[in-house]
Parts: sequence; C-alpha cells; structure tokens
Amino acid sequence: MMPTEEQNPPEKQLPAVERRRPKKGTWIVIAAIVALGIGGYIYYSRQPAAKPGAAGSAPGGAKGAPQITPVVAVAARTSDVGVYINGLGSVTPNNSVTVRTRVDGQLMEVRFREGQNVSKGELLALIDPRPFQVQLTQAEGQMARDREQLNNARLDLQRYKLLWQQDSIPKQQYDTQEALVRQLEGAVKSDQGLIDNARLQLVYSRITAPVGGRVGLRLVDAGNIVHAADANGLVVINQLQPSTVVFPIPEDNLPKVQAKLKTGTRLAVDAYDREQKQRLASGTLLTLDNQIDPTTGTVKLKALFPNLNNELFPNQFVNARLLVETLKDAIVVPAAAIQRGSQGTFVYLLKPDRTVTIRPVTVGVVHGEDIVVTGGLQPGERVVVEGAERLREGSKVEVREPGQRGRTQPSGQNQTDGQHRPKP
Repeated sequence: MMPTEEQNPPEKQLPAVERRRPKKGTWIVIAAIVALGIGGYIYYSRQPAAKPGAAGSAPGGAKGAPQITPVVAVAARTSDVGVYINGLGSVTPNNSVTVRTRVDGQLMEVRFREGQNVSKGELLALIDPRPFQVQLTQAEGQMARDREQLNNARLDLQRYKLLWQQDSIPKQQYDTQEALVRQLEGAVKSDQGLIDNARLQLVYSRITAPVGGRVGLRLVDAGNIVHAADANGLVVINQLQPSTVVFPIPEDNLPKVQAKLKTGTRLAVDAYDREQKQRLASGTLLTLDNQIDPTTGTVKLKALFPNLNNELFPNQFVNARLLVETLKDAIVVPAAAIQRGSQGTFVYLLKPDRTVTIRPVTVGVVHGEDIVVTGGLQPGERVVVEGAERLREGSKVEVREPGQRGRTQPSGQNQTDGQHRPKP
C-alpha cells in the first residue's frame, strides 16, 4: 500500500538532510590553507638561487671560504750551541788573611788606608820598638862578656895541655879546664840566640802585608795596646786578583764534568748577575770538591777568575754557567715556535701554498731565546712563531715579517679578499 503525503510529509524529512551537509565555515578555512600553500610555492619557485658571496651567506665572506690568519714565520737555522750547567755561587777571595801582631806593645802608626790595594811585604803598621831594642842591647852585652871568658878559658886550656904533657899537672885539672871551655861555648851560643830573638822582635814590630790584595776596614786605631793573643787582629786582606767562585751542581751532572776533566780539557765558566742578563767575568774551572752533600744532592765546584778589573767582589752572589759541551751545527728555532699537546711537542710548518701543517719534533737544550731541535725539522724550513694559537691543520695563513704591524699581503697573491663583500 503506497504511503500518502499525509503519512510522510516533506517538512519532517529536511532536518535529517541538513545534519549530513558540511558547515559553510569549514569550507572557508580549507580554501584559505590551499590558497596560502599555492602562493608560497609560486613565490619561492620564482626567487633566484643565492650566489656565493651574497650578503648574509656567511659572516665575513663567502660561505665555506677558508679564514686567513696572519702569522709570523721564521726559518730554522744551524748554529753552534753550548751546553751549560748552571749554579748559584758566591765569590770567595783566592786568599783571605787577618793581619795580627806577633808581639805585644803599643800601636804607634797605621800606614795603610782603608780599602787600599797593598803588595806583599808592604808596611802596614808599627809597634813601639824600644822595648825590643833594649833587649837586644842586653843580649849583645852578655854575649860580649861570655865571649871574652871563653877566649880566656881557651888560653888556659892550651897552657894546661902543655903542662900535662910535661907531667907537671894532673890529668884531672886539664879535663876540668876543657869542660869549662865547652861550657862557655854553650853560653855564647845561648847569648847569640837571645840576640837573634831580640832582633826578630824588632822585625815583628814592623807589621807587613803577608799577601797582596785589598785591605778592609781598620779594626784597631793607633795608640792602643795590642797583643799577639787578640782575636780580631788589625785588618783583613782579601786577595781579589785572582778570585774564585764556588757553586754547586746536581750530582747527576758530575760524571759528565769528571769525564771532561780527565781528558785535560779546561772548562770555561761565566759569572752572571742575579738576573742572568749581564756577564760579569769569565774564567775556568779549577777543581771540584771531594764529596757530595747528602742533604742537597749537589757537589761544589770552584772556578778561577783573573778579575783584573775587580768585577767580582768577595761574598757576592753570582750565577755561574759551566760550559761542558758545544753542539756543532745544531738546528735551532725560536722557543716560541715549539707547541705542546697531548701527542708531544710539534711546530706549525709553513707550506708553499700558504697553509700550515703540524710537524712533530723533538727538542734539546734551550739557548737563550732559541731551542735546539734534535729531530723532525730541517734547516731552512719555516715555522710559525706568532699567531699559532689560532691555527690548526691546513689553516690558510698570511705571512708577515717579525716586528711588522698590521696585515700585509704576501708577494704573488692577488688582493681579492673583500671584493664580494657587500658594503655595510
């Protein structure tokens, strides 16, 4: 049976159809997204590709272009390098003598000036000689008396000998006279000793310099009574020409020094000031001590210096440098060229294409501002001494001379740096 319009009216079916139809706002959002996508594609597809060197591609230049680092490079060279052993030493006089009186008496005169250079045997002071002159006179008088008694006894001995031969006197009387002669001969010898002693006291009353050198400050003034037992003495004389320097070296260096001394080689020693900048004097190694100090592990060495101009002063501290060996034609570079890393020591070697490469090297002794390279480098090869902190393997560099300010263009290289850079 067919339904009628009353059973299924059209106005009752419309709400179901409207629920399945999309809303108008959704279609608007979808259309806007599609339009934006198409517009962006068309915009970016029509933009030209960025060229190398364009602004904003890389800071400071074209994107991917190597950065050029200014450096200072020098060539390795050959030189004779001395191997030194250093030690802090002190200057000691070759001879140091405290001048004392050998007789008791009053100090009459002082003949030296403080700080004066004196020669051996030069008169320094005078002790009152009058007591010793009196002793000499007494001894000479006693000797004259004893000598005359001896002469008389000898004459009697000759007479007694003749009488004894004639059997006029007993043998005992002759023997007694002979003993008296010998006794008087001994007295004369004793008198001669007293005379010599008095004369020696007179000599000691004139105090002379036992060694040549420089006198110090006067310890006793004229007019004082001095004694041979005085501890201070009159003055101290230090022999400055020549002078010596005593300095210690580590015991590990002792075999090397001994080997040189056994061959008869005279080892040179230089004395420098405290800052090791000024060389004060030059000399030679004299000898070494006979034992090692167990507390410091060092052995003392003594060097002799002519000291003609008094460059060295007693008890002065100096830095002694002992030359034990000279390395002939050693390869040297500035110490600033040596770099140190986890793999050891190396240098930045300059290549012909103005790039650097890392070259491992082995180093030896330091000589002033230079250092000896014992392996890994040849003479003439150029190494970087300034600007190495900004380098790595293969870095492009711009070489300038030592002491040159600002960046300089290497010869043979076109100045193209900055042509593609946009103006700010």
